[in-house]
Amino acid sequence: MPAAAQHRRSWNNRVVRALAVAGTGAAVLAVPLVGATSASAATSTTATTASTTTAGYPNNLDGWIRKSLAIMAQKGIPGSYNGIYRNIMRESSGNPNAINLWDSNAAAGIPSKGLLQVVDPTFNTYHVAGTAFNIYDPVANITAACNYAAARYGSIDNVFSAY
Repeated sequence: MPAAAQHRRSWNNRVVRALAVAGTGAAVLAVPLVGATSASAATSTTATTASTTTAGYPNNLDGWIRKSLAIMAQKGIPGSYNGIYRNIMRESSGNPNAINLWDSNAAAGIPSKGLLQVVDPTFNTYHVAGTAFNIYDPVANITAACNYAAARYGSIDNVFSAY
């Protein structure tokens, strides 16, 4: 492909991302949005759909994080886009259907599931009202995991390894 066409595609991607960031009203989302777009495209077709949820958030990793943050703000649960994104990439690479069938939790019969690799008892205890009661639901998984991290570590932003 000619270099001019490559440049144009890259420029178009930057414009689309910039518009998406401008639509959020927070320029600080620019760096995570770029990473979220790249990572979700490489890991899951579910995370790359262009549809929009009924609440107006895109049905992709960026939208799931932003919707979770809105719910967390309403419920007083601390956390940031960067903290959530960083932990999702480490735990599941952005795959909402990820399941760990090999670690000690799995050996005990309670495998870690979803974007933030939550076990069923933790999800049940820290589930946040207003989200689906489904551990694989991206928004419910993120919000419950952040609720747990807030109770245990003060915030998902304080989690830098398996938790």
